[in-house]
Amino acid sequence: MALQDYKEFLGLLIFGNIENLVLSSQGAVAGVNPLILGILTLIAVVLWLLIGTYGTRIAIKYARVIEFIGGLAIFILGLQSILSALPLVIQQFF
Repeated sequence: MALQDYKEFLGLLIFGNIENLVLSSQGAVAGVNPLILGILTLIAVVLWLLIGTYGTRIAIKYARVIEFIGGLAIFILGLQSILSALPLVIQQFF
């Protein structure tokens, strides 16, 4: 498979990885053991790599729906992250 095969999912891949960074930083702020967080993150990345590699052939038919649902999920998780951090930000300034 070439990069051309993933073109339909490129936005989802980029913003999904950014969201992974946001969720990891939330875990670090919450005081989760970094070793466990790192291991679980690596497991999730490998699983998504396998699903993405082998599932793309099947999912390409539904690329628009998947992109919408994935984008919506990323938006909701980002919003949740912002809202959960808001009290900490307010506390810093006041």
